[in-house]
Amino acid sequence: MSFDISKDYSTILNNLKETIRQARLQATVAINNALLTVYWQIGNTISNQEQAEGWGTKTVEKLAVDLKAEFPDMKGLSPRNLRYMRDFALAYPEFTILQQSVAKLPWGHNCTLLDRLKPAEEKLLYKEI
Repeated sequence: MSFDISKDYSTILNNLKETIRQARLQATVAINNALLTVYWQIGNTISNQEQAEGWGTKTVEKLAVDLKAEFPDMKGLSPRNLRYMRDFALAYPEFTILQQSVAKLPWGHNCTLLDRLKPAEEKLLYKEI
């Protein structure tokens, strides 16, 4: 009986490649979900704080400085991005976001939606896709 090692090796290699690809995809999705969860929580907190203190209290600017001081290696803590987080929480007030299609989008794509789709009804269409 002849045993073709190259064919078996090729099959093993292809299976392992696919396993690695699937694991990487699952890790990417998990990281994206974790970031969206944190960003929504930050945005919701900012929104609540601004409503309690009123506009003009520089909540976003203060948080940006203090969070950046605590996490100097973390990107995404600029005042602009914190405002996106606030807008994200306001656009999706019920924290069921991770069950929706929008949760599968990277943060940058969500920011684009926030910029381009101003009426809440338009944003909700993407939530249901």
